[in-house]
Amino acid sequence: MTEQIRPPFTRETALAKVQRAEDLWNTRDPATVALAYTEDSRWRNRNEFLRGRGEIEAFLQRKWRREFDYRLRKDLFTFTGNRIAVKFHYEYRDDSGQWFRAFGLEHWTFDDDGLMNNRDASINEVAIREDQRQLFAADDRS
Repeated sequence: MTEQIRPPFTRETALAKVQRAEDLWNTRDPATVALAYTEDSRWRNRNEFLRGRGEIEAFLQRKWRREFDYRLRKDLFTFTGNRIAVKFHYEYRDDSGQWFRAFGLEHWTFDDDGLMNNRDASINEVAIREDQRQLFAADDRS
């Protein structure tokens, strides 16, 4: 695993942390993604409240079992000290072939080791046609 980016964040390290999060989530590997969070991390994801890596990993397993061809883009919104806010959007299709775009804001806080200990996500979602897609694997910024 690469060296952890730790707070306090500068513009450069906040941008790098956001890019790492985007890259990590685009792997769609729940066990690996969960390692970016503290053992007792707290999440609010829409109307779900999670606590700890085990619940986070289980949530991500459920999520990616029903979200096919998932692609995510995250952009730094603001940062200070041990906090980062991002705006994001992602696209996926369900098992019927219907495409969706979800978008929103996340507020993150980190412990001294650079692991996320709190994630608060507000997300809206709309159905889209396949020809309205904006995110493709070949467009990845990594």
